Amino acid sequence: MSATDSAALEDRALAKTWFYPFRLPSGRTTPTYGVGELDPIHHTRSQMLDALLAQEFPGDRSALTAVDLACHQGWFSAQLAQAGFGRVTGVDTRDEHIADATLIRDALGLSQWQLHQSDVHALQPQDVGGVHDLVLCFGLIYHLENPVGALRVARSLTKRVCVVETQVVPGMTGWVDYGSYRFVRPLKGSFGIIDEIDDTHGPEASTTGICLVPSVEALVWIMQRVGFKRVEVLPVPAGGYEQLVHHKRVMVAGWVD
Repeated sequence: MSATDSAALEDRALAKTWFYPFRLPSGRTTPTYGVGELDPIHHTRSQMLDALLAQEFPGDRSALTAVDLACHQGWFSAQLAQAGFGRVTGVDTRDEHIADATLIRDALGLSQWQLHQSDVHALQPQDVGGVHDLVLCFGLIYHLENPVGALRVARSLTKRVCVVETQVVPGMTGWVDYGSYRFVRPLKGSFGIIDEIDDTHGPEASTTGICLVPSVEALVWIMQRVGFKRVEVLPVPAGGYEQLVHHKRVMVAGWVD
């Protein structure tokens, strides 16, 4: 790519407001909403992802592949490509997100990053080249009416490890008479129902408006049930974003083996 083409792509990126503060090759950063009050959540999640990459994928990553489900404008896809993954596929259902991610990919010169438009529930492994060393599912499942189905899709794409980041709700514990006092079942977790019916036009909202948000206990249990052999809540760095620090959001990793 010529210097003129690169500069033109940067100018296009800098001319709009983004959800993420992308650092461009010139050193300039894309403008974000408000006064950057959302930037700390992106940086905290990036720190947590970097820590997992260092632990699970040290050394040369050129033979590794990754899928970023609900990649939005491509913040984490770009991070994986810049971290050395040989092939990264970002998946999103919204036209505008695919367009934005394509612009950022080209502006950053990340040729190993490709994009695929699909609803997560319709996604098949063959659509994204089979199974992958790393699958990301960040900021997605709490916007879905079928989060369990989305986690099943994530598992079907995972060769080694899947990382899920989500808002969570307070958990419930206890026992339920399941049809009769003679048949009692323990609660494994709980879901909260969030109404986004009036927000489906928004780029960061649900596409259907009905959202089932899991508790931490529910998320861990479901990931185990859909086929992850080991599931762990990842630690939050000191000074991290307040929702992650105070367990209102979590990042959870699930390993296949």
